[in-house]
Amino acid sequence: MTERRSHDAQQNGEVLLERRIATRRPRMYRVLLHNDDYTTMEFVVAVLVSCFQRSRTDAVRIMLEVHHLGVGLAGVFSREVAETKVAEATAAAQNAGMPLLVTAEPEEDDPDGGKDEPG
Repeated sequence: MTERRSHDAQQNGEVLLERRIATRRPRMYRVLLHNDDYTTMEFVVAVLVSCFQRSRTDAVRIMLEVHHLGVGLAGVFSREVAETKVAEATAAAQNAGMPLLVTAEPEEDDPDGGKDEPG
């Protein structure tokens, strides 16, 4: 919180303080799908469509990134949403008997340098 004294109020012998509350955008998290030798490409597409609300075209593109690069970005979300998406996709994979690894990591472009607390 920052305080500022009013110049006009000081001339009249008064001291007024204006309080401003500093707000920050919430830290964002990247949800990643990791390649493995067992999870089928069609299952990865299905997870992207059902858990991440991706169009089939986007889901196929992301699946191909996972397949060719070893990892693909499913989406960027607030921490709580990212954790929920990871849990939902992981549960779907386990229920289908697939070892798909889904993780979340903080975005590298975090404006406050990765600090969780102000200061």
